[in-house]
Amino acid sequence: MKIIYKDGHVAECPEEEKLHVIRHTAAHVMAQAISRLYPGADFGYGPATENGFYYDVDLGDRKLTDEDLAAIEAEMKKIVKENLPVKPFILPRSEAKKLMEERHEKYKLEHIDDLPEDAEISFFQQGDYIDMCVGPHLTYTKALKAFKITQQSGAYWKGDKNNVMLTRINGIAFPTQEELDAHLKLMEEAARRDHRKIGKEMKLFMLRDEGPGFPFFLPNGMILKNELIDYWRELHRANGYVEISTPIILNRHLWETSGHWDHYKDNMYSTIIDDEVYCVKPMNCPGGVMVYGSEPHSYRELPMRVGELGLVHRHELRGALHGLFRVRCFTQDDAHIFMRRDQITDEIVNVVHLINQVYTKFGFTYFVELSTRPENSMGSDEDWEAATNGLKGALEKLGLDYTINEGDGAFYGPKIDFHLQDSIGRTWQCGTIQLDFQMPLNFQLEYTAENGQKERPIMIHRVCFGSIERFIGILTEHYAGKFPTWLAPEQVRVMSVSDKSADYAKEVYEKLNAEKIRVGLDDRSDKIGYKIREARQIDRVPYMLIIGAKEVETGTVSVRDRDTDETTVMTVDELIAKLREEIETRKS
Repeated sequence: MKIIYKDGHVAECPEEEKLHVIRHTAAHVMAQAISRLYPGADFGYGPATENGFYYDVDLGDRKLTDEDLAAIEAEMKKIVKENLPVKPFILPRSEAKKLMEERHEKYKLEHIDDLPEDAEISFFQQGDYIDMCVGPHLTYTKALKAFKITQQSGAYWKGDKNNVMLTRINGIAFPTQEELDAHLKLMEEAARRDHRKIGKEMKLFMLRDEGPGFPFFLPNGMILKNELIDYWRELHRANGYVEISTPIILNRHLWETSGHWDHYKDNMYSTIIDDEVYCVKPMNCPGGVMVYGSEPHSYRELPMRVGELGLVHRHELRGALHGLFRVRCFTQDDAHIFMRRDQITDEIVNVVHLINQVYTKFGFTYFVELSTRPENSMGSDEDWEAATNGLKGALEKLGLDYTINEGDGAFYGPKIDFHLQDSIGRTWQCGTIQLDFQMPLNFQLEYTAENGQKERPIMIHRVCFGSIERFIGILTEHYAGKFPTWLAPEQVRVMSVSDKSADYAKEVYEKLNAEKIRVGLDDRSDKIGYKIREARQIDRVPYMLIIGAKEVETGTVSVRDRDTDETTVMTVDELIAKLREEIETRKS
């Protein structure tokens, strides 16, 4: 595959750049199609992304329909067939501005103003379409083989909510039609598993306009949430953690001391209490630090492993909100470990083992990423180097493969991120381990060392689920709503075939209920086939008990398995034993 660079040089495309170049070229072809169909369109940014490509476009008051998106895609196909050569050229700043003024490209002009005064600015042209870009691109439009427009959304110019809202048109492109078809099939499966759709069907949660980004958990969702919390507590007790709860609102001075006010205030909610600024916590860590600092500690007490299921609030732009995946209020399954320097490696190893235990419980595989010091950070070079080496040492001791994500650490320390892979191959960033030398310094934390001197502890911030709400969304899509028995809001549904078997069905229901099994009773006069479909396809109940004349006569139950669709006859006691084993072992 040939590509052309901004200086006009043509070369074979490196394998690792192919997708990026294809998708970047697709963004330009899409912009050209839009400019043909809507001559007054004004273009912002149009990059390739990890998941495809997009272009942010100002279309004035026009709202695009699905038919409009189809028309844009059809026009893109025409441009590909025209096989237009892609030609780069470079202009000095003054000439670049003149060109953009002539073409009425106000967003490109603003972008030029953001560049250095002495910058030479590169452009790529195909036919009558010219775009300011650094490239590289395919050499001809016909080299763009497989693409599709997928959706539209809103996006603020430069990501600033004070700027105009543009229309973001998204697409996907691949080297071959076969790869595109496979991706579209995956997207169809992802849509079938959408946790918002399943959450509504199973009555797990709801989202209302009265509180955008603030989810309401319904009774079924609370069962699921509480089962996850019970598992979390059991696991943490077994691993030497204690649990605390800290206030949701604390004064501004605390957040200034922690560093959050300087680095995070735009994402924090605040209020005035007694003529003083207070903040709703976006993170649990300062509260945990205050608990540690409330009394003196000896080296013998370390490490101290302190867990908290803390409700936190972070301001997200409304356009970025997405079901349970991106919310403004969520429960973070935090823990903060206070330790000596010589305990760093062992404690990180212990945390990795704990996180691994959680993810393997749900059938996830994962990969690990080490994120290093960002530009906007706190602390000395020495502390950052020691913290980064501590994380590297633990990963190497564990023999874990990892990649480096340069500059993406927290403002107070480097971190290890765990990226889960779900049942259809998508990845999700959930667990994290952050090593922090700064917050213990900011809050002047101490412990008495073996020699009687005061020393500064080191702090680990870590989560397993990350956000319990988001993890529920991930699990819902991972299982397509077919939660394992221990997690399922309703574990068994008893269904009578007719009124003649209703009394026995109720008797079975009451026996299961007495055993604290989550059971429902469907004694409606509807046909049994309808009842089974509703229980299996909508409510996704693991086991359906069919109670007819034969079951009444033999004192048994016919058990329909949700996952295999097979039916087995057994006694109620045999069923209870089977369910107990699945629930108590948390079989997944």
